[in-house]
Amino acid sequence: QVQLVESGGGFVQAGDSLRLSCAASGGTFSNYHIGWFRQAPGKDRDLVARIHWSSASTYYADSVKGRFTLSRDNAKNTVYLQMKDLKPEDTAVYYCAARFTYSANYVYWGQGTQVTVSS
Repeated sequence: QVQLVESGGGFVQAGDSLRLSCAASGGTFSNYHIGWFRQAPGKDRDLVARIHWSSASTYYADSVKGRFTLSRDNAKNTVYLQMKDLKPEDTAVYYCAARFTYSANYVYWGQGTQVTVSS
């Protein structure tokens, strides 16, 4: 059983930057690929970015490509989502999630952290 805790959200102005952290406990962190999702009010939860367990590959949604950067430190059991040039449309609750390397399903989820970007 893995527990995930997000932090780093907040209220910022358009153009600002934030770094979200996803700290894991209770499992072998390198057994999991990690994804970041976000959900705006009234909308579906969408995948924003994901990172391979070894950091060998990353994926970014088109809406954040070039502005968001994922990294992970397996020694610290933490994944970071660096967000720059934030836009009002980035406003959402951001969740990190973990899936086993052999599965496509995310099975462990954090509680979410709110990001609000004001214009």
